[in-house]
Amino acid sequence: MSDIQSLLKTLGVPSQKGGDLTVFSPIDGTAIGQLRQHNNGEIEGVIAASQSAFKQWRNIPAPRRGELVRLWGEELRHVKEDMGRLITWEVGKILQEGIGEVQEAIDMCDLCVGQSRQLFGKTIASERPGHRIMEQYHPLGPVGIITAFNFPCAVFAWNAANALICGDPIILKPSEKSPFSGLATLAALHRAIENFGSDAPDGLAQAIIGGVDQSKELVHSPNIPLISATGSTEMGRSVAVAVAQRFGKRILELGGNNAMIVSEHADLDLAIRAIVFGAVGTAGQRCTTLRRLFVHSRVKTTLIDKIKTAYASLNIGNPLNENTLIGPLIDRQAYEQFQAGCAQATSEGGKQLIGGERVLGEDYPDAYYVSPSVFDMPGQTACMKQECFTPILYIVEYNDFDRAIEMHNDVPQGLSSCIISDNMREVEQFLSASGSDCGMANVNIGPSGAEIGGAFGGEKETGGDRETGSDAWKNYMRRTTNSINYSSDMPLAQGISFGD
Repeated sequence: MSDIQSLLKTLGVPSQKGGDLTVFSPIDGTAIGQLRQHNNGEIEGVIAASQSAFKQWRNIPAPRRGELVRLWGEELRHVKEDMGRLITWEVGKILQEGIGEVQEAIDMCDLCVGQSRQLFGKTIASERPGHRIMEQYHPLGPVGIITAFNFPCAVFAWNAANALICGDPIILKPSEKSPFSGLATLAALHRAIENFGSDAPDGLAQAIIGGVDQSKELVHSPNIPLISATGSTEMGRSVAVAVAQRFGKRILELGGNNAMIVSEHADLDLAIRAIVFGAVGTAGQRCTTLRRLFVHSRVKTTLIDKIKTAYASLNIGNPLNENTLIGPLIDRQAYEQFQAGCAQATSEGGKQLIGGERVLGEDYPDAYYVSPSVFDMPGQTACMKQECFTPILYIVEYNDFDRAIEMHNDVPQGLSSCIISDNMREVEQFLSASGSDCGMANVNIGPSGAEIGGAFGGEKETGGDRETGSDAWKNYMRRTTNSINYSSDMPLAQGISFGD
């Protein structure tokens, strides 16, 4: 493990000896390093420092704040390859996915640099003569960012870049399963802050290390006006309730149970490419992973043959190797979920077409590599309405397009969706108000691989919020409506007369 220790040092996050949190690599189960978890008193100090930083940072002009984010993007460019390698070590995604995640963070910085000059309000016509109404967006305050294990760099950057240009300090609480990648991303920001100069106050960008208890300290603090949390629906429910009780703001990006409709009018060669990466990328451990596949009866047999051929050729192995396409599951708990998911699908009448085994156990006895599984299901059964965060793909036949959309929407989650079809009417219906009920609906591409320019997030149990792209920056600010009287009279609204 000397290579990983050298990598951590290069990226500015050497591990601590004697820490109470040991981080293991899913590649082979060996320890990457140790970190010390923060106690409650220390977290209170972090929050106080963030509040103090806010008083200075909110008064720095937004384009100047954007310059810090530009510098952060440059720092990430300098270490992109090393950062990608660290993510692969810690998360288990293949190297190209790790590097691609860092590129996503860089792209987010680029987007927010331009956005820092476009934090627009409105001018509104007043019903009163000699009056003008305008809306402004002002900095909100410290933002707590709680990330999941699978995207430790990109999701942090999505939130932090937006928060920083909006005038908000940030506090990162990375997943205890992949904290080093989050800390390396933060270290790049700290180098940018150093180059930025005195306009950046102490406490502008901090981190706390730990698990659920440390997250709760952020979630329950009345001094953190916005919590952005990525993770399971169960986690989101507890965060939503706690933040609502103190009238805070939240951005929740929770479970996805994403589906694709493959029409009888589909280009099947295009469909198979979208299906394979969508279903097995990051070993099925993406919120946007393809999990449900509704296929027209006329093309089902042909498509299944293509899927079985493609799956049989997938190279499963060490994600650091160039020819590997599927790395390991994050840990034993994930493997047990995979086993349980396969068993439930079978018990509900599913026919396993391929996969479902643990592999490479002799080479990696302390890691959990599996062959992605595909099930031909008799219908949309109970197991398909739950998100099993592993590489299991369920196939259901349909004949009526309206019925396909009905099944597509008949799950609690609503993150990402897609249709493969060259039929304009089907495509337009899928994108219409009576089509997909998800936050993202794609045509002739898979459900994963969202671009940072569009608002990212989903409906229903996915949380209903958006954390990047488009006008998501508004979530990180407070809005104020201003009425200006430039006349010498005092007319009241609604034509009210109140004496002389």
